Amino acid sequence: MSATAAVEMPEISETGLTVKEVSQRIESGQSNAVKTSTSRSVKDIVRANVFTLFNGIIFVAMVMVLVTGSWRDAVFGFVIIINTGIGIFTELKAKRTLDKLSILVASDFLVRRDGEDVEVPHNEIVLGDLLWIRSGEQVPADGQIIQTWGLELDESMLTGESRTVRHKVGEQVYSGATAVSGMALVKVNAVGSHSYAATLTAQAKVYKKTVSDLNKGINTILKFMTFLVVPLCILLILSQIHTVGGWDAALSTGEWRQAVVSAVAGVVGMIPEGLVLLTSLNFAVAAMRLARHNTLVQELESVETLARVDALNLDKTGTITDGGIAFNQLIMLGSRWQELPAQPTEGGSFETLTEQVATQALYDCCNEEQPNGTGQAVLAGLKAQGYEPGQVESRVPFSSARKWSAVVKPILPPAGGDSRSESEGGHTEITPSHLAMTAPASGGETWYMGAPEVIISALDGDYSDVLQQVNDYANDGNRVLLVARSTTSLADTDNPQIDPQAKPVALVLCSEKIREDAEQTLAWFREQGVRCRVISGDNPVTVGAIARKVRLTGEHEPRFMDARELPEDVNELARVLENVDVLGRVLPNQKKAIVQALHTQNHVVAMTGDGVNDALAIKEADLGIAMGNAAPATKAVAQVVLVDSKFSHLPDVVARGRQVMANMERVASLFLVKTVYSALISLGVVLTQIPYPYLPRHITYIGALTIGMPAFILALAPNTRRYIPGFLKRVVTFALPGGIATALSVLLTAWFLPGIMGWDVTKNVDLSALRATSAIILFLMGVFVLARVAQPLNSWRGILVAAFAAAGVIGAFIPFNANFFALILPTGTTLVATLIALGGSALIFVICLWLAPLVGKVSGKLLRQHGFNI
Repeated sequence: MSATAAVEMPEISETGLTVKEVSQRIESGQSNAVKTSTSRSVKDIVRANVFTLFNGIIFVAMVMVLVTGSWRDAVFGFVIIINTGIGIFTELKAKRTLDKLSILVASDFLVRRDGEDVEVPHNEIVLGDLLWIRSGEQVPADGQIIQTWGLELDESMLTGESRTVRHKVGEQVYSGATAVSGMALVKVNAVGSHSYAATLTAQAKVYKKTVSDLNKGINTILKFMTFLVVPLCILLILSQIHTVGGWDAALSTGEWRQAVVSAVAGVVGMIPEGLVLLTSLNFAVAAMRLARHNTLVQELESVETLARVDALNLDKTGTITDGGIAFNQLIMLGSRWQELPAQPTEGGSFETLTEQVATQALYDCCNEEQPNGTGQAVLAGLKAQGYEPGQVESRVPFSSARKWSAVVKPILPPAGGDSRSESEGGHTEITPSHLAMTAPASGGETWYMGAPEVIISALDGDYSDVLQQVNDYANDGNRVLLVARSTTSLADTDNPQIDPQAKPVALVLCSEKIREDAEQTLAWFREQGVRCRVISGDNPVTVGAIARKVRLTGEHEPRFMDARELPEDVNELARVLENVDVLGRVLPNQKKAIVQALHTQNHVVAMTGDGVNDALAIKEADLGIAMGNAAPATKAVAQVVLVDSKFSHLPDVVARGRQVMANMERVASLFLVKTVYSALISLGVVLTQIPYPYLPRHITYIGALTIGMPAFILALAPNTRRYIPGFLKRVVTFALPGGIATALSVLLTAWFLPGIMGWDVTKNVDLSALRATSAIILFLMGVFVLARVAQPLNSWRGILVAAFAAAGVIGAFIPFNANFFALILPTGTTLVATLIALGGSALIFVICLWLAPLVGKVSGKLLRQHGFNI
């Protein structure tokens, strides 16, 4: 607790809690401290990333190879370390973000204790404290107002309502609101986890892993392969033991080592280990690219979610508008104001009331000690036009209860001297600077400014035409104020009343500042088939008008609705939402319900926002997008943060997600081909009891050149294709023909080539020759598959395929490389046989590609005939 605050506060009789009472409350847990923790500890994160199915299979296979002493065949195991490291780093980053989650800004606050005002940290505020809420501070705990000095709160972070609210004695204020003007003394009645802000935080902090369609597809492949890997691994070992003469011979001669290595070659080939790694790396690269455009991706998987979004819920304030208010213009009310008694001229006649006089009166009405947001906007606009403070005899400050303010101004003196200037046309003109220098005269006039319906209801006469104008301007998205004038001075400023004889003079039009990029960005989403809805806490008519200005629905009129009329049933809500473009007066729990309703219709939902009231909906959405100026809680639960709060970054974000998804579909197909042919070759080896036709190091070398490195380049290539559902189905459909062709080519070579060449595969020399030939066939088929994936080949993609094909051939001629990866170049009759085998493999590949569509059509027709919908 710090010393007494240097700032002099108003004299009050309340003494507040004593030091003893404060200590008792802290000991009993009635302080404002909130325990922060996520649902996952560091230990949980490490365990979840280390002990995965993928890591387990690869680790066991690596250990088995290392036990045999053939460490060169175990290099595939390094992928465990890399992939695990990326996963742990990503989730630890997410944990740190969640741990820092706090709606409230940590700072010191002024409380009244033992009759003195002292500053204490946020977490030392206790239940029952007398807390000073001053302009510019965020309310740290819930409380009831004891005394107020014009306190006005911005509660948009809590309610979504962008208008500021004046509070009276006895009213409740909630943590998370911000004081924009005035001051109040509040008695704290809810602290810590019981406060409004902490309640929202607790709901938002529940750990939620982003669902990735890509990762789901890959995990499905891995789970399916698990059922094959374990039994196939056992059968492969048994079959390889059999090829070397049984267990006794294998153990006595040490051939069991070769049997294990051969079995692992089949197992490792079936696991698309590089695909898991490449997916993580691709997400990371996409996140880094977005970071260069001031877009922070807090969960890597969310990059892919971007590609699938088809419903975008936009918060108006902070997304379409920048949260600021702008003064647009002052509109004089036709001939009405000309009928008013005006200032007398030197000759005793009356001069017409000018627009400048009304504008000066508007300036003076807004020029309070603590003007609200609208008042500040009017002052800024009029200052830019050269207006300065004028003479004011007395003032009635704006009150949210009255909804109007007033100033009593002196009547202008007779024309002459400094108060008038001659224009080029010869007539007299009153300028803003002259008005500012005018001295008071006897008597005065009263100018009122405030809500049109409130002021007009207090006036005598029929002003329905004025109200109609007000409604027309409001329907165009304007905030409308009315300026009225009475020729008499306000008699009682303690209990002020509007003079019934006052006359409406002018309308003041203000509006929220619309982001310059909003219309263009929304047009892009319409073209891409993404349905955008605006969800706001403001008046639905006002929000609808803003939606019309930014052409939310293009040429069509946006359909708006008051959220208070929404049904509570989720399914009924989903049906209503199909015909609504703009929702106003939306509560925080309704925003969450709207997201849930869209989910029932299988929409992939993105939600943007900046306030605490948006946090729960952002958490519920498939993709949460927060503005850079958002509340800390909102940014912490969002997967994507637009650091500079520019809505125009969203198209780039979505395009980057589509690039990731479309390219990963290409490379997933590439990896799955290896899985297919490895499983089929392993099955063929088990059934026919032949030696495995290649080594693990062969698949490492070939996979790197025809799958791993090319896939990384292809994954980062430009791709603007829209997301199309059915990722896994398309990948499998693509992979089967290439995988079957490769497996047939290798197995046919292994079955028939030894007999043709007279090789005895029980001897190491002949077995090495067979494996070298099989590796060459495997490499050729890998190049074919790569060329198919990389299409079209009439660009850099063709050069890519040719470069890696050449690299594979050149590598076989480098002695160290050839020795390390057991690459043997065929010569003599072996070369002839290899070339024939390569020709046959190419023919098999073409046949399989030709048959695949025919088989797909026939099988699809049969399935549909039997009631299966595909």
